[in-house]
Amino acid sequence: MINPNYITGFVDGEGSFHIAIYKDKNTKQGIKIIPEFHISQRDNSKSILYEIKDYFSCGYVKENHPTNLRDRTYVYVVRNRDDLLKIIIPFFKKYKLQTNKAEDFSKFVKVVNLLSQNIHSTKQGVRKILNVSYSMNRGGIYRRKKITI
Repeated sequence: MINPNYITGFVDGEGSFHIAIYKDKNTKQGIKIIPEFHISQRDNSKSILYEIKDYFSCGYVKENHPTNLRDRTYVYVVRNRDDLLKIIIPFFKKYKLQTNKAEDFSKFVKVVNLLSQNIHSTKQGVRKILNVSYSMNRGGIYRRKKITI
């Protein structure tokens, strides 16, 4: 069985807590908000992703960008909100991150909790979630575009 402290250290280096945001006409406010926990690794080391997936007993492992032949990375992903609330968040509250990812984790927890409270059903609630989300991961420098409401 993999050591939980090893997982935390690994996530400090290779993981991320991310809030995916998409325009979606089928939602009440026109925006879909999906909290995601990711760990990426090159294909020759993807076995560690499966070990971590087995440890948590949730999520899935997939090719990161299957249409890009130059990208040889795989990613472990947890998107299910119950799994995030009951497994992932409690784990990282117990086994604390040591890098600046701890701050992103705190913001991630805030967004997941706001979603669980159904805050995203109002424009004001979506704006609150977007503000927190866009402050994560070095101010969102890797986001392709910023969606507003």
